[in-house]
Amino acid sequence: MNGKYEPLFQSHKFKCGLEVDNRLVMAPMTHFSSLEDGTSSEAELQYYTRRSQGLGMIITACAYITPNGKGFAGEPSAASDEVIPSLAKVAAAIKQNGTKAILQLNHGGRRCDPAMVPDGDVIGPSPVAYARPDRVQLPVPREMSAEEIEAMVKAFGESVRRAIEAGFDGVELHGANGYLLQQFFSPHSNRRTDDWGGSIRNRMNFPLAVVEEITRVREKYATKPFVLGYRFSPEEPETPGITMDETLLLVDELANTGLDYLHVSLGDFWSNPKRGAKGYSERSRLEIIKKQTGDRIPVIGVGSIFTPDDALDAYNTGIDLVAIGRELIIEPDWIDKVRSGNEGSLMTRLDPSLKEELVIPEELWSEIMGTPNWFPVKAANP
Repeated sequence: MNGKYEPLFQSHKFKCGLEVDNRLVMAPMTHFSSLEDGTSSEAELQYYTRRSQGLGMIITACAYITPNGKGFAGEPSAASDEVIPSLAKVAAAIKQNGTKAILQLNHGGRRCDPAMVPDGDVIGPSPVAYARPDRVQLPVPREMSAEEIEAMVKAFGESVRRAIEAGFDGVELHGANGYLLQQFFSPHSNRRTDDWGGSIRNRMNFPLAVVEEITRVREKYATKPFVLGYRFSPEEPETPGITMDETLLLVDELANTGLDYLHVSLGDFWSNPKRGAKGYSERSRLEIIKKQTGDRIPVIGVGSIFTPDDALDAYNTGIDLVAIGRELIIEPDWIDKVRSGNEGSLMTRLDPSLKEELVIPEELWSEIMGTPNWFPVKAANP
Protein backbone atom coordinates (compact mmCIF):
# COMPACT_ATOMS: atom_id res chain seq x y z
CA MET A 1 0.00 0.00 0.00
CA ASN A 2 1.12 3.53 -0.72
CA GLY A 3 2.25 4.77 2.68
CA LYS A 4 0.39 8.06 2.41
CA TYR A 5 -2.92 6.19 2.73
CA GLU A 6 -1.97 4.47 5.99
CA PRO A 7 -3.89 6.98 8.16
CA LEU A 8 -7.13 5.78 6.54
CA PHE A 9 -6.38 2.26 7.74
CA GLN A 10 -5.80 3.03 11.41
CA SER A 11 -8.24 1.36 13.79
CA HIS A 12 -10.75 3.39 15.77
CA LYS A 13 -12.44 2.57 19.07
CA PHE A 14 -15.79 4.17 19.83
CA LYS A 15 -16.82 5.32 23.30
CA CYS A 16 -18.99 2.22 23.75
CA GLY A 17 -15.92 0.00 23.24
CA LEU A 18 -16.58 -1.19 19.68
CA GLU A 19 -13.41 -1.13 17.58
CA VAL A 20 -13.35 -0.89 13.79
CA ASP A 21 -10.34 -1.92 11.73
CA ASN A 22 -10.08 1.33 9.78
CA ARG A 23 -11.59 4.77 9.21
CA LEU A 24 -13.54 3.83 6.04
CA VAL A 25 -17.31 3.40 6.11
CA MET A 26 -19.89 2.45 3.50
CA ALA A 27 -22.47 5.21 3.57
CA PRO A 28 -26.14 4.26 3.95
CA MET A 29 -27.65 4.04 0.47
CA THR A 30 -31.13 3.00 -0.55
CA HIS A 31 -31.11 -0.21 -2.58
CA PHE A 32 -34.89 -0.50 -3.24
CA SER A 33 -34.61 -4.29 -3.20
CA SER A 34 -36.17 -5.63 0.02
CA LEU A 35 -39.29 -7.74 -0.43
CA GLU A 36 -42.76 -6.24 -0.16
CA ASP A 37 -43.03 -7.21 3.52
CA GLY A 38 -39.68 -5.55 4.28
CA THR A 39 -37.69 -8.75 4.62
CA SER A 40 -34.37 -9.17 2.84
CA SER A 41 -34.17 -10.40 -0.74
CA GLU A 42 -31.39 -12.58 -2.08
CA ALA A 43 -30.26 -9.69 -4.29
CA GLU A 44 -29.95 -7.45 -1.22
CA LEU A 45 -27.86 -10.03 0.64
CA GLN A 46 -25.57 -10.56 -2.35
CA TYR A 47 -25.16 -6.78 -2.72
CA TYR A 48 -23.89 -6.47 0.86
CA THR A 49 -21.77 -9.61 0.65
CA ARG A 50 -20.01 -8.23 -2.45
CA ARG A 51 -19.05 -5.08 -0.51
CA SER A 52 -18.26 -6.59 2.89
CA GLN A 53 -14.54 -7.07 2.43
CA GLY A 54 -12.21 -4.73 4.30
CA LEU A 55 -14.36 -1.78 5.32
CA GLY A 56 -14.40 -0.62 8.93
CA MET A 57 -18.19 -0.71 8.92
CA ILE A 58 -21.19 -0.74 6.61
CA ILE A 59 -24.25 1.35 7.41
CA THR A 60 -27.30 -0.24 5.82
CA ALA A 61 -30.07 1.34 3.81
CA CYS A 62 -32.65 2.93 6.11
CA ALA A 63 -35.15 0.53 7.68
CA TYR A 64 -38.60 1.71 8.73
CA ILE A 65 -39.47 1.30 12.40
CA THR A 66 -43.28 1.21 12.22
CA PRO A 67 -45.64 0.19 9.39
CA ASN A 68 -46.64 3.83 8.85
CA GLY A 69 -43.00 4.84 8.49
CA LYS A 70 -42.32 3.10 5.17
CA GLY A 71 -41.32 5.76 2.70
CA PHE A 72 -40.89 3.87 -0.58
CA ALA A 73 -41.05 0.49 -2.27
CA GLY A 74 -38.20 -1.90 -1.50
CA GLU A 75 -37.37 -0.35 1.89
CA PRO A 76 -36.29 -2.87 4.56
CA SER A 77 -38.28 -3.25 7.77
CA ALA A 78 -37.29 -3.17 11.42
CA ALA A 79 -40.92 -2.74 12.47
CA SER A 80 -41.75 -6.06 14.13
CA ASP A 81 -40.12 -9.04 15.81
CA GLU A 82 -41.10 -11.14 12.78
CA VAL A 83 -38.35 -9.49 10.73
CA ILE A 84 -35.53 -10.25 13.20
CA PRO A 85 -34.45 -13.41 11.28
CA SER A 86 -34.32 -11.35 8.07
CA LEU A 87 -32.29 -8.62 9.77
CA ALA A 88 -29.94 -11.32 11.08
CA LYS A 89 -29.24 -12.41 7.50
CA VAL A 90 -28.27 -8.85 6.54
CA ALA A 91 -26.01 -8.50 9.59
CA ALA A 92 -24.33 -11.84 8.82
CA ALA A 93 -23.77 -10.90 5.17
CA ILE A 94 -21.99 -7.72 6.21
CA LYS A 95 -19.98 -9.22 9.07
CA GLN A 96 -18.69 -12.37 7.37
CA ASN A 97 -15.35 -10.74 6.51
CA GLY A 98 -14.88 -8.75 9.71
CA THR A 99 -16.71 -5.55 8.76
CA LYS A 100 -18.99 -4.11 11.47
CA ALA A 101 -22.70 -3.91 10.63
CA ILE A 102 -24.75 -0.82 11.50
CA LEU A 103 -28.51 -0.75 10.92
CA GLN A 104 -29.93 2.63 9.96
CA LEU A 105 -33.36 3.29 11.51
CA ASN A 106 -35.92 5.61 9.99
CA HIS A 107 -39.47 6.87 9.90
CA GLY A 108 -40.49 8.70 6.75
CA GLY A 109 -43.05 10.99 8.40
CA ARG A 110 -44.47 13.46 5.88
CA ARG A 111 -42.17 12.09 3.18
CA CYS A 112 -44.02 8.75 3.11
CA ASP A 113 -45.81 7.72 -0.04
CA PRO A 114 -49.45 7.23 1.08
CA ALA A 115 -49.56 4.07 -1.06
CA MET A 116 -46.91 2.55 1.22
CA VAL A 117 -48.56 3.11 4.63
CA PRO A 118 -51.71 1.60 6.21
CA ASP A 119 -54.87 3.43 5.11
CA GLY A 120 -52.69 6.08 3.44
CA ASP A 121 -52.38 7.75 6.85
CA VAL A 122 -49.29 9.92 6.42
CA ILE A 123 -48.23 11.58 9.68
CA GLY A 124 -45.87 14.35 10.72
CA PRO A 125 -45.20 16.93 13.43
CA SER A 126 -47.59 19.44 11.80
CA PRO A 127 -49.96 19.52 8.81
CA VAL A 128 -47.35 20.95 6.42
CA ALA A 129 -46.69 19.09 3.17
CA TYR A 130 -43.26 18.18 1.86
CA ALA A 131 -42.96 20.07 -1.40
CA ARG A 132 -39.83 20.90 -3.38
CA PRO A 133 -39.62 21.84 -7.05
CA ASP A 134 -37.61 18.73 -7.93
CA ARG A 135 -39.86 16.32 -6.01
CA VAL A 136 -43.29 14.80 -6.42
CA GLN A 137 -45.90 16.71 -4.43
CA LEU A 138 -46.84 14.73 -1.31
CA PRO A 139 -50.04 15.09 0.73
CA VAL A 140 -50.49 17.22 3.81
CA PRO A 141 -49.67 14.92 6.75
CA ARG A 142 -51.91 14.39 9.75
CA GLU A 143 -50.48 16.08 12.84
CA MET A 144 -49.30 13.54 15.40
CA SER A 145 -50.85 13.64 18.85
CA ALA A 146 -48.68 13.87 21.95
CA GLU A 147 -49.53 10.21 22.67
CA GLU A 148 -48.41 9.17 19.19
CA ILE A 149 -45.13 11.02 19.65
CA GLU A 150 -44.45 9.19 22.93
CA ALA A 151 -45.27 5.90 21.22
CA MET A 152 -42.93 6.74 18.35
CA VAL A 153 -40.06 7.31 20.77
CA LYS A 154 -40.68 3.82 22.16
CA ALA A 155 -40.87 2.40 18.63
CA PHE A 156 -37.37 3.61 17.88
CA GLY A 157 -36.22 1.85 21.03
CA GLU A 158 -37.93 -1.40 20.04
CA SER A 159 -36.13 -1.32 16.70
CA VAL A 160 -32.82 -1.01 18.51
CA ARG A 161 -33.69 -4.10 20.55
CA ARG A 162 -34.38 -5.97 17.31
CA ALA A 163 -31.05 -4.84 15.87
CA ILE A 164 -29.27 -6.15 18.97
CA GLU A 165 -31.07 -9.49 18.74
CA ALA A 166 -30.27 -9.73 15.02
CA GLY A 167 -26.53 -9.40 15.67
CA PHE A 168 -25.84 -5.90 14.41
CA ASP A 169 -22.93 -3.98 15.90
CA GLY A 170 -24.89 -0.76 16.20
CA VAL A 171 -27.63 1.46 14.82
CA GLU A 172 -27.72 4.86 13.19
CA LEU A 173 -30.72 7.16 13.58
CA HIS A 174 -31.69 8.69 10.24
CA GLY A 175 -32.18 12.29 11.26
CA ALA A 176 -31.37 13.60 7.77
CA ASN A 177 -32.86 14.09 4.31
CA GLY A 178 -36.17 15.47 5.50
CA TYR A 179 -37.41 12.40 7.41
CA LEU A 180 -39.29 12.38 10.70
CA LEU A 181 -36.47 13.16 13.12
CA GLN A 182 -35.45 16.12 10.97
CA GLN A 183 -39.09 17.14 10.55
CA PHE A 184 -39.40 17.70 14.29
CA PHE A 185 -36.25 19.81 14.35
CA SER A 186 -37.17 21.85 11.30
CA PRO A 187 -39.09 25.14 11.66
CA HIS A 188 -40.60 24.43 8.24
CA SER A 189 -42.26 21.11 9.08
CA ASN A 190 -42.77 21.66 12.83
CA ARG A 191 -45.26 24.44 13.60
CA ARG A 192 -46.41 22.98 16.93
CA THR A 193 -47.00 25.10 20.03
CA ASP A 194 -46.71 22.35 22.65
CA ASP A 195 -43.58 20.83 24.23
CA TRP A 196 -42.66 19.19 20.91
CA GLY A 197 -42.37 22.40 18.89
CA GLY A 198 -42.12 26.16 18.82
CA SER A 199 -38.75 27.26 20.19
CA ILE A 200 -35.60 25.67 18.86
CA ARG A 201 -35.14 23.92 22.20
CA ASN A 202 -38.60 22.39 21.96
CA ARG A 203 -37.93 21.34 18.37
CA MET A 204 -34.97 19.35 19.69
CA ASN A 205 -37.11 17.48 22.20
CA PHE A 206 -38.17 14.65 19.90
CA PRO A 207 -34.72 13.73 18.55
CA LEU A 208 -33.23 14.05 22.04
CA ALA A 209 -35.98 11.86 23.51
CA VAL A 210 -35.28 9.22 20.86
CA VAL A 211 -31.55 9.32 21.64
CA GLU A 212 -32.31 8.93 25.35
CA GLU A 213 -34.60 5.98 24.64
CA ILE A 214 -32.19 4.09 22.39
CA THR A 215 -29.43 4.63 24.95
CA ARG A 216 -31.70 3.11 27.61
CA VAL A 217 -32.48 0.15 25.37
CA ARG A 218 -28.80 -0.45 24.64
CA GLU A 219 -28.02 -0.49 28.35
CA LYS A 220 -30.82 -2.98 28.96
CA TYR A 221 -30.27 -5.42 26.10
CA ALA A 222 -26.74 -5.17 24.67
CA THR A 223 -24.27 -7.71 26.04
CA LYS A 224 -21.32 -6.44 23.99
CA PRO A 225 -20.22 -3.06 22.63
CA PHE A 226 -22.99 -1.59 20.50
CA VAL A 227 -22.64 1.72 18.62
CA LEU A 228 -25.27 4.46 18.53
CA GLY A 229 -24.97 7.03 15.75
CA TYR A 230 -27.02 9.96 14.46
CA ARG A 231 -27.09 11.24 10.87
CA PHE A 232 -28.33 14.73 10.07
CA SER A 233 -28.57 17.23 7.23
CA PRO A 234 -27.01 20.53 8.30
CA GLU A 235 -29.28 22.86 6.30
CA GLU A 236 -32.62 23.05 4.51
CA PRO A 237 -33.39 25.19 1.44
CA GLU A 238 -36.84 26.23 2.68
CA THR A 239 -37.65 29.45 4.52
CA PRO A 240 -38.20 28.94 7.35
CA GLY A 241 -35.81 26.03 7.42
CA ILE A 242 -32.84 24.63 9.31
CA THR A 243 -29.76 26.87 9.19
CA MET A 244 -26.17 26.08 10.12
CA ASP A 245 -26.49 28.13 13.30
CA GLU A 246 -29.43 25.99 14.40
CA THR A 247 -27.61 22.80 13.48
CA LEU A 248 -24.64 23.79 15.60
CA LEU A 249 -26.98 24.11 18.59
CA LEU A 250 -28.35 20.62 17.91
CA VAL A 251 -24.83 19.25 17.48
CA ASP A 252 -23.88 20.66 20.88
CA GLU A 253 -26.78 18.82 22.48
CA LEU A 254 -26.14 15.55 20.64
CA ALA A 255 -22.43 15.61 21.50
CA ASN A 256 -23.29 15.46 25.18
CA THR A 257 -25.55 12.40 24.97
CA GLY A 258 -24.76 8.67 24.91
CA LEU A 259 -24.19 8.72 21.15
CA ASP A 260 -20.96 7.29 19.76
CA TYR A 261 -20.78 9.34 16.56
CA LEU A 262 -22.42 11.98 14.38
CA HIS A 263 -22.74 11.49 10.63
CA VAL A 264 -23.22 14.53 8.39
CA SER A 265 -25.34 13.90 5.28
CA LEU A 266 -23.93 15.84 2.32
CA GLY A 267 -23.63 15.40 -1.42
CA ASP A 268 -20.30 17.23 -1.44
CA PHE A 269 -17.83 16.97 1.44
CA TRP A 270 -16.44 20.44 0.68
CA SER A 271 -19.75 22.32 0.42
CA ASN A 272 -20.01 25.61 2.31
CA PRO A 273 -22.91 26.86 4.44
CA LYS A 274 -25.77 28.65 2.68
CA ARG A 275 -27.14 30.39 5.78
CA GLY A 276 -25.76 30.95 9.26
CA ALA A 277 -22.45 29.82 10.78
CA LYS A 278 -21.38 33.32 11.72
CA GLY A 279 -17.65 33.59 12.31
CA TYR A 280 -16.82 30.59 10.13
CA SER A 281 -15.95 32.38 6.91
CA GLU A 282 -14.81 30.19 4.00
CA ARG A 283 -15.03 26.93 5.94
CA SER A 284 -16.91 23.87 4.75
CA ARG A 285 -19.93 22.64 6.67
CA LEU A 286 -18.04 19.55 7.81
CA GLU A 287 -15.07 21.52 9.07
CA ILE A 288 -17.40 23.82 11.00
CA ILE A 289 -19.25 20.90 12.57
CA LYS A 290 -16.02 19.15 13.54
CA LYS A 291 -14.68 22.33 15.11
CA GLN A 292 -17.92 22.67 17.08
CA THR A 293 -17.79 19.10 18.42
CA GLY A 294 -14.07 19.05 19.10
CA ASP A 295 -13.07 15.85 20.85
CA ARG A 296 -16.48 15.29 22.43
CA ILE A 297 -17.78 12.93 19.74
CA PRO A 298 -16.42 11.44 16.49
CA VAL A 299 -17.73 12.81 13.20
CA ILE A 300 -18.21 10.85 9.98
CA GLY A 301 -17.84 12.91 6.81
CA VAL A 302 -19.24 12.03 3.39
CA GLY A 303 -19.91 13.54 0.00
CA SER A 304 -18.51 12.72 -3.46
CA ILE A 305 -15.53 10.73 -2.17
CA PHE A 306 -14.29 8.62 -5.09
CA THR A 307 -10.51 8.25 -4.95
CA PRO A 308 -8.20 7.45 -2.02
CA ASP A 309 -6.80 10.97 -2.37
CA ASP A 310 -10.36 12.30 -1.93
CA ALA A 311 -10.69 10.19 1.22
CA LEU A 312 -7.30 11.27 2.54
CA ASP A 313 -8.01 14.96 1.92
CA ALA A 314 -11.30 14.58 3.78
CA TYR A 315 -9.69 12.75 6.69
CA ASN A 316 -6.96 15.36 6.97
CA THR A 317 -9.54 18.03 7.80
CA GLY A 318 -9.74 16.43 11.24
CA ILE A 319 -12.85 14.28 10.88
CA ASP A 320 -12.69 10.84 12.42
CA LEU A 321 -14.10 8.53 9.75
CA VAL A 322 -14.79 8.86 6.02
CA ALA A 323 -17.96 7.45 4.45
CA ILE A 324 -17.96 6.41 0.80
CA GLY A 325 -21.26 5.97 -1.03
CA ARG A 326 -21.67 5.78 -4.79
CA GLU A 327 -18.02 4.82 -5.33
CA LEU A 328 -18.53 1.52 -3.46
CA ILE A 329 -21.35 0.67 -5.84
CA ILE A 330 -19.14 1.57 -8.80
CA GLU A 331 -16.06 -0.15 -7.33
CA PRO A 332 -16.80 -2.89 -4.74
CA ASP A 333 -13.08 -3.78 -4.59
CA TRP A 334 -12.05 -0.24 -3.55
CA ILE A 335 -10.52 -1.31 -0.22
CA ASP A 336 -8.59 -4.26 -1.62
CA LYS A 337 -7.19 -2.23 -4.50
CA VAL A 338 -5.98 0.58 -2.24
CA ARG A 339 -4.52 -1.83 0.31
CA SER A 340 -2.63 -3.72 -2.41
CA GLY A 341 -1.19 -0.54 -3.97
CA ASN A 342 -3.38 -1.00 -7.03
CA GLU A 343 -5.34 2.25 -6.68
CA GLY A 344 -4.51 3.15 -10.28
CA SER A 345 -7.02 0.54 -11.45
CA LEU A 346 -9.95 1.92 -9.45
CA MET A 347 -13.10 2.57 -11.44
CA THR A 348 -14.66 5.94 -10.67
CA ARG A 349 -17.37 5.81 -13.34
CA LEU A 350 -20.07 3.16 -13.44
CA ASP A 351 -19.41 0.69 -16.25
CA PRO A 352 -22.73 -0.73 -17.52
CA SER A 353 -20.92 -3.65 -19.13
CA LEU A 354 -19.92 -4.87 -15.64
CA LYS A 355 -23.44 -4.89 -14.20
CA GLU A 356 -23.38 -8.56 -13.19
CA GLU A 357 -19.88 -8.41 -11.72
CA LEU A 358 -20.79 -5.39 -9.61
CA VAL A 359 -23.76 -7.24 -8.05
CA ILE A 360 -26.20 -4.33 -8.05
CA PRO A 361 -29.87 -5.23 -7.40
CA GLU A 362 -32.08 -4.75 -10.44
CA GLU A 363 -34.26 -2.20 -8.65
CA LEU A 364 -31.27 -0.06 -7.72
CA TRP A 365 -29.81 -0.42 -11.20
CA SER A 366 -33.06 0.85 -12.73
CA GLU A 367 -33.07 3.86 -10.40
CA ILE A 368 -29.44 4.69 -11.24
CA MET A 369 -30.01 4.43 -14.98
CA GLY A 370 -33.24 6.42 -14.73
CA THR A 371 -31.82 9.29 -12.68
CA PRO A 372 -29.60 11.58 -14.77
CA ASN A 373 -26.42 12.87 -13.10
CA TRP A 374 -26.87 10.76 -9.94
CA PHE A 375 -23.91 8.51 -10.77
CA PRO A 376 -20.99 9.19 -13.09
CA VAL A 377 -21.49 6.63 -15.86
CA LYS A 378 -18.90 5.45 -18.34
CA ALA A 379 -19.90 6.11 -21.91
CA ALA A 380 -20.47 3.05 -24.08
CA ASN A 381 -17.78 2.30 -26.67
CA PRO A 382 -18.83 3.50 -30.14
